[in-house]
Amino acid sequence: MTWPIYSDNKPIASGMQPEQNATLKLYNWVAYINPQSIKNFEKKYNCKVQVTTFNTMEEAMAKLQTGQLEFDVFIPTVDQLGPLVETKLIRPLNHSYIPNISNAWKEFTNPFYDGKWQYTVPYTIYTTGISWRNDHVPGSPASLTNPWSFLWQPKYKGKIAILDDYREGLSLGLMYNGQTDLNTTDVNLLTASEKTLLDLAKLVNVHIDNNDYTNIPSGQMWIHHSWSGDIAAAAQYMPKGVSVDVVSYWFPADGKGPVANDTMAVLAGGKNPVLAHLFLNYFLNTDNALENISYNGYMQPLYGVTPQRLIKEKILPKNLTSTVVLESYFSRGLHELELPASANGVWQQDWLNVTRGV
Repeated sequence: MTWPIYSDNKPIASGMQPEQNATLKLYNWVAYINPQSIKNFEKKYNCKVQVTTFNTMEEAMAKLQTGQLEFDVFIPTVDQLGPLVETKLIRPLNHSYIPNISNAWKEFTNPFYDGKWQYTVPYTIYTTGISWRNDHVPGSPASLTNPWSFLWQPKYKGKIAILDDYREGLSLGLMYNGQTDLNTTDVNLLTASEKTLLDLAKLVNVHIDNNDYTNIPSGQMWIHHSWSGDIAAAAQYMPKGVSVDVVSYWFPADGKGPVANDTMAVLAGGKNPVLAHLFLNYFLNTDNALENISYNGYMQPLYGVTPQRLIKEKILPKNLTSTVVLESYFSRGLHELELPASANGVWQQDWLNVTRGV
């Protein structure tokens, strides 16, 4: 998909200097960027960076669509680019400010969701799988005929959680039911997924949250539907005296699981468009990316960010190499893409029914 560029929402001119004495406003997920990276950017460009966080993409989009917020940089998921472009909430990029795109995997210099990277640069890459505390829960999803059923274990009632995300949540129900089309518009399949998740709620008193990065290391949860990057960062959240070796992560060996990337975009309503472009460029630098990954755990699709380097620099524990995302995953994995508006409404309503039933 190559999105249009509108006459009343064009890229900024080339050759401009960064805004002076500016405060760059970033709208981002919770715990998704290294505070030290922010400080280093502020020092390099003599500016301030103000970070405002959100917990879910639905929450972020709802607030942005009020038109009352003036953020400079946003971290959208791929499936939200259509609404963002069509409502002119994000600004097309001027590539002359972002030379570090040359460090990115080739696929991300002309991604299927944003042809010719006109509106976004890649930020993080991740898979969605299952994490667990192996000192409390023996075995592995890999040993089961239906690996996703690892979450359906009543003996761990009260210690099991799924992600608070309507796409990821209902996709879990679909995969448990043997479906691999995570963009289905089939109402019957979605209803079945809703029922599956409600059954899970009754069976294990399931929690719904996006705190897998703290709840698994702390032991508050023993099994969690998880994003790979959250679990890659587990070491920094372990209780004192507890080794990160007790944390495990599973993703299908055949790659037939959810794989995705988040992006960085410049918001049209921001007051610092040059600085915003430079912010995007900053996080495409390999050394800056590694510093960021050392905090949030999420790999970035840069040629210099390899599993070997992450382990060598002790950013990634050896027992969590299952969280690594390779280029090949994007050709064989399952993608959650933008849905038609009517179908998206069905997904959201079904998920709302699940959350009300927990």
